[in-house]
Amino acid sequence: MSGELDFIAALRGIATHPAARGLTDDAAVLKVGGETLVLTHDMMVEGVHFLSTQDMADVAWKLVATNMSDLAAKGATPVGALLGHMLGGDDDRFVDGLREALAHYNCPLLGGDTVSGGSPHSFGLTAIGRATHSPVPSRADAKPGDGLYLLGTVGGAMMGFEALRGGLETDTSAYRRPVALLSEGQALAPHVSAMMDVSDGLLLDASRMARASGVSLEINRERVPLGCSATRRDDALRWGDDYALLFTASGELPDLGATKIGYVVEAADAPILLDGEMLSEDDGLGYQHG
Repeated sequence: MSGELDFIAALRGIATHPAARGLTDDAAVLKVGGETLVLTHDMMVEGVHFLSTQDMADVAWKLVATNMSDLAAKGATPVGALLGHMLGGDDDRFVDGLREALAHYNCPLLGGDTVSGGSPHSFGLTAIGRATHSPVPSRADAKPGDGLYLLGTVGGAMMGFEALRGGLETDTSAYRRPVALLSEGQALAPHVSAMMDVSDGLLLDASRMARASGVSLEINRERVPLGCSATRRDDALRWGDDYALLFTASGELPDLGATKIGYVVEAADAPILLDGEMLSEDDGLGYQHG
């Protein structure tokens, strides 16, 4: 077994409950009585997801926001969160940031676990949401002929990371404190055929949507909205941490400022057609673990 994709493939033999959605989605979707719950879990590791020199309040904020973004992609509203925390960093600042982020998203802390440990530090958060629309959007229902849209921009987190790492006096908030598009996801849920958030890079995440849906996605490079200079466009298409919403739709949409960046087409020899060039995961589409 080598790397993230092989490990997830092995887990699919265990995750056979319908709520798991074959481990091809942003979150689990579990029906309990008359409610449909959305459950997601994200982790952050020092040196991988944040710099060791960062304010731990920002780390806590980002941990919450990444989970809220998964709920946004399902059109869900937060119900609560469970925290997994490794002691030993600036725990007081982490609590400050956690309190601020949970209040921002109106998401109560319900419990969790703490452990001691050394460097690198790691943290996890499980978020529980309530679906606001049925069926709950997935990655797997994009249809040929649908338009492909992006709500938000890409490249801003890349610029923030580079500035933070280099100690530059510029705005780094796009990387330190991303904002999950919760209300926008709820507004879009009744109108989309497929939806996910962009966390590992636009091209890589688009390829995941294409694979799950059994289609290819045709993307116009120049149409993709940027949070950075156009000279960094190709880098921005592959850099993660922007938490925009990528979705497909065929009808009218609420006026939220989304940009149409392409179309869904019949499955080709590769999941992505970038200005007509076929690209697959082997072409370095974004960030993958392992």
